[in-house]
Amino acid sequence: MATQGAATRRPLVAVCGGSTPRPTDLAAAREVGRLCAERGWTVLCGGGGGVMGAVAEGVRAAGGLVIGLLPGTDPAAGHWALSVALPTGLGEGRNWLLVRAASGVIAVGGGTGTLSELALALSIGRPTAAIGSWRLHAPDGREGAALGLQAHPDPASAVAWMAGQLESDAL
Repeated sequence: MATQGAATRRPLVAVCGGSTPRPTDLAAAREVGRLCAERGWTVLCGGGGGVMGAVAEGVRAAGGLVIGLLPGTDPAAGHWALSVALPTGLGEGRNWLLVRAASGVIAVGGGTGTLSELALALSIGRPTAAIGSWRLHAPDGREGAALGLQAHPDPASAVAWMAGQLESDAL
């Protein structure tokens, strides 16, 4: 029976990005949130402001479910648009939990915390999309897509690509 329940669960998609984003990142994050919610996905994020808050607003506006994994211990520190504010007390260690719990990761802009989430996602083989985010170059010369990081020009492209990845993983 456990197998049947797992097959009907909503995919968990992490959306990460900076707490002090560019205005274009905020608009992209809201759109990513809306598109994810429309697909019936549960969205995970870091739970604070910036990209995290914008994605939560997009999910909420579309009637979806968004869970914020907060770095601290106070659930009241979470963004108002979160469906669930989960205080982890892990500080930046929550980045590992965020990526590990997700079926896929979408980065929107971001700082060094986002870079750590991208590296973690790629290291464990999660489908990873980026919109206006980090460009990666490995010491052996591999770049971006060769490392598993798929750059996208806009939210619709990133979410559609992620849908294809999640469907192929379910087969």
